[in-house]
Amino acid sequence: IQRAIQRGENYLEVGDRTYLLDREAIASMTGVFEDCSSGEGRSAGSFRLPGIHGAYVKSSLDALDGIDVEATPAWLKHAEQHNRLEQVDRLDLPDSLEAILRPYQKEGVAWLSFLEKNNFGGILADEMGLGKTLQTLTWLQNARAHPPAQGQPCLIVCPTSLVENWAEEAARFVPDQRVQVISGPRRGDKLAALKDHDLNITSYALLRRDIEAYVAIPLAAIVLDEAQHIKNRSTQNAKAAKQLQGHHRIVLTGTPIENSVSDLWSIMDFLMPGYLGTHDLFRTRYELPIGHGGGEGDEAQSRLRRKLKPFLMRRLKRDVAKDLPPKIQRVAKFTLSPDQKKVYQELLESSQRKLFDLVAKQGFQKSRMEILTTLLRLRQVCCHLDLLKMPDLKAKTPSAKLDLFVELLNEALDGGHRFLVFSQFVKMLQILRAELESRKLPFCYLDGSTKDRMEQVRRFNRERDIPVFLISLKAGGAGLNLTGADMVIHFDPWWNPAVEDQATDRAHRIGQKRTVYSVKLIAKDTVEEKVLALQKKKQAVIDATLGGDEEVMKKLDWDDVKELISL
Repeated sequence: IQRAIQRGENYLEVGDRTYLLDREAIASMTGVFEDCSSGEGRSAGSFRLPGIHGAYVKSSLDALDGIDVEATPAWLKHAEQHNRLEQVDRLDLPDSLEAILRPYQKEGVAWLSFLEKNNFGGILADEMGLGKTLQTLTWLQNARAHPPAQGQPCLIVCPTSLVENWAEEAARFVPDQRVQVISGPRRGDKLAALKDHDLNITSYALLRRDIEAYVAIPLAAIVLDEAQHIKNRSTQNAKAAKQLQGHHRIVLTGTPIENSVSDLWSIMDFLMPGYLGTHDLFRTRYELPIGHGGGEGDEAQSRLRRKLKPFLMRRLKRDVAKDLPPKIQRVAKFTLSPDQKKVYQELLESSQRKLFDLVAKQGFQKSRMEILTTLLRLRQVCCHLDLLKMPDLKAKTPSAKLDLFVELLNEALDGGHRFLVFSQFVKMLQILRAELESRKLPFCYLDGSTKDRMEQVRRFNRERDIPVFLISLKAGGAGLNLTGADMVIHFDPWWNPAVEDQATDRAHRIGQKRTVYSVKLIAKDTVEEKVLALQKKKQAVIDATLGGDEEVMKKLDWDDVKELISL
């Protein structure tokens, strides 16, 4: 057949029979084989392919008109499972997780377990808000699929701003797991205790510094959150991650990774080295043709999608709408930066002495205004040190919350989301505005001084290329219809959650056809976290109060305040 094609002939004579050849289909088929071939053991008319390419070969041949693939039933079943044409085995989940997980999340956990069982890495790329963290933790708490990995620790690597969130979610959903956060200046003891914990959580920044300690430790599983942190193969993040020794590897991202061709090679090189060939070969076969477009680009894009499909799972909210509530609410916690923590501690200690003396001297009722001012300043520290009027303060890291916001911003933008950002501090909105301007991102803005209030609203609803609307909670918490957004970020918590709900309902209202994702950014071990606890404790009292800080403060007693300013 190959000799006939090389002679330019469209047929083959064997004895007294003539076979017509579909040269285009055969060329496509040969291209698929060459794309996967290791080059070993090749002879005329045959290709030796690593088993990892089976699913891609099957789906590629199925895509060719008139081609029937003949193979053993076991091989066909194997390929169809990897291409998710056949249901993978369901898992036995603890009752606590069985009740929490939605159907598509159970499917995701089963898929992760299926990949591990077959020694394949994978990318869980569900749209943000669909619970990638929960699915991953559920999978990690299962017994490992391979005996050598049983009893070995797992490592989760994420951006600094998300470390505490992972720890919080682990404590909430898999409380039986031994979890430690590897951070701080005395990490040596924690690294030495790595094997004593089921789940170890660290940041990319610290992984780079500690990589020599990690490479000596065999890991059961490695999870990299926010895949864009290793998308550039020449960065220290990518180089450090690829030195880790693990039985199984998973990458998480909320963005449509299959569209970012240039990013894919480094991510897949971490997951399954060699699967996409060398970087130069990848550029020749995929990146350059796709970049040039046309028929050749479309064909390369199609091949790349088929090659990724077995190892990439991405669901959008619209795909699983029947499983979702109309509004998903989440609290994203983080740790203050060292500079913030120092200022917060100093302010808290001085305020405690001052308030206790004041209440002892003139009573709680007459001290309310001073208490309110103190709590306000503590909340400002949690947002950004520039909110404080302290000219002598020169902080290197003025806001860990801003870092977390940028992480959410990048993921939301990559996922095509449009979102509202609420803050009660106008100065904070101005800082966020400067951040967006530095990134040359279009946005709308509304606070109490905005003159063209409704024009800003109409502009956001009309111009779909504007992804962000910065809004003062007092000025824009009610009376606006902003269903063009499907995500809401509450930069700082309000005393009364009903006020926050009113703000979220600017997007979640009649006319909204998508699930709205609402996120509160909360500084751990601060007054922000204590406000949330107080809201639950005083729910009935707060529900009856629709006013602002002053109104809520009238409903609190001295014991409530002492809890808020406790160390």
